[in-house]
Amino acid sequence: MKLHTELSDFKTLNHGSSHRSPQPQAKRARTANQRIPKWAYLLFILLAGFVTYRILQHRATEVTATQPAPRPATVAKVITKDVPLYLDEIGTCAAYETVQVQAQVSGVIMERHFQDGSDVKKGDLLFTIDPRPYKAALDQAKAQAALDQVTLKRQEDLRARKVIAQQDYDIALANAQKSQAATEAAQVNYDYCFIKSPIIGRIGLRNVDVGNLVGPSTGALVTIQGLDPIYTDFTVAENDLPLVRKYLGGPNVKVETYLADGSITPRTGDLYFIDNAVQPGSGTVKARGVMPNPDRALWPSEFVRVRFILDTLKDATLVPSQAVQVSQSGPFVFVVKADNTVELRPVTPGQRQHGDLTVIESGVKPDETVVVTGQLALAPGSKIAPQPYAPKTPATPDGAAGSKSAMSNE
Repeated sequence: MKLHTELSDFKTLNHGSSHRSPQPQAKRARTANQRIPKWAYLLFILLAGFVTYRILQHRATEVTATQPAPRPATVAKVITKDVPLYLDEIGTCAAYETVQVQAQVSGVIMERHFQDGSDVKKGDLLFTIDPRPYKAALDQAKAQAALDQVTLKRQEDLRARKVIAQQDYDIALANAQKSQAATEAAQVNYDYCFIKSPIIGRIGLRNVDVGNLVGPSTGALVTIQGLDPIYTDFTVAENDLPLVRKYLGGPNVKVETYLADGSITPRTGDLYFIDNAVQPGSGTVKARGVMPNPDRALWPSEFVRVRFILDTLKDATLVPSQAVQVSQSGPFVFVVKADNTVELRPVTPGQRQHGDLTVIESGVKPDETVVVTGQLALAPGSKIAPQPYAPKTPATPDGAAGSKSAMSNE
């Protein structure tokens, strides 16, 4: 009975204590909340955000450090313009006219009126042959012609009065005509004493001097060559004949001549002649162009380069020749995208053109940008630091080598 009473009192004590314990805990929580101010929470948020920002910035720096820096490269726009379709050949120049000046009458050369190697005009006096014998013969012929004319007039008067035979009149008429012809022949021989240039050209080295006896059987006294215009002789390979025949006779067929060292401006002229047969053994066809040469820069027998222009390609697509690279897969160019990354683009190149440009038959479009230099350090997707390309304009046409092979695919 006493044990039961003690257990009841113990339960009553525990029950009372369970109701009283939450009150001190709630008070402690409220006291703790009142001790932390609101600015502390704000400071904590700011610190957390700053730490997060620094972590992200550090990661971005690490990513950037792992990417390669933009590669320097020069770039240029793809352009379009009209360019020629041509064949490049080797040729020689030839004088437009060549005259070997010879004596037409016999006599001693009295004077020389030119300087060797000088330019002469048509009608310029070159040599004077002693004219005295021919002047005397001319005067004699004129005197005889005058006498025969007087005789003829007298016979005409007698014939009118019918006091002369017809035979006498006919003899007087024939003598007058014969003396007139002799006078004209004497005048021609006298004029031949003054040897003049028959053409405009450049005179060569004289073969005779003053005091030499010359005549029709003597060799050439001097040679004159006409240099403006001038011929350019070249050959066309048999393999190129189908292409030549395709454009032969067209309005755009031209012949351009220039020197290998670029010392003169290329001269453009017309096709003057093309042979009608292939030369046995060489497999070539002879051709000749004629072009202006006002400054006498081209000389006969001089080796020159010839560009045989067959047609004009309208609005051809062009890039700098250095932009075209060759890999195991074939020719290609690097095309620059808007974000300065590059794309490898296979292309079909054509002929090289004046100004160090190359025709692109397919693969790029006008106004696209291509890499000209710096391709060795690039790969598809690489980023570049573009710089404008400054082309060097050559004085002579480019791409003589390989021009035929570029057209053989057409």
